[in-house]
Amino acid sequence: MLNKKVRDLMNVQVNKEMYSAYLYLDFSFYFGGRGLNGFASWYKKQAEEEMKHAEKFINYIHENGEKVDLLAIDKPNVALENDLDVLKAALSHEQYVTSLINTIYEAAVEVKEYKSVEFLNYFVDEQVEEEDNAEDLITKYELFGKDAASLYLLNKELGKRD
Repeated sequence: MLNKKVRDLMNVQVNKEMYSAYLYLDFSFYFGGRGLNGFASWYKKQAEEEMKHAEKFINYIHENGEKVDLLAIDKPNVALENDLDVLKAALSHEQYVTSLINTIYEAAVEVKEYKSVEFLNYFVDEQVEEEDNAEDLITKYELFGKDAASLYLLNKELGKRD
């Protein structure tokens, strides 16, 4: 059994991870429409990763004898004016997800639910990586995105993501 507050926060996190997948699919479609298929592929893989995160939460909730309540997934509502805006929106979103993970972590620590703290350590580490990746993309785009040849190479590099 999980503490009710922790379970409820994790249940909401399932929804937020699925929303993240929707958001990154939207970003993928944006870049695909711009002919930047490497960027599109990178964000499509990011969407798949977010669904795996949702699945981890679902499995953890179930493994602890609790029920998952699926919530409606909001439509992404981010203005996609240019490439850099998309990249900055991704960083902002990852910072938001970090705050959500921190809230669940704090709740688990507060009620001394150490098994959940241990489970959440994966996501704490993951968010460090997610924010770093988003910041790295912004930096690379700011350095190379204005030059067509460099943008071509960056796009090609992003398309190689496993």
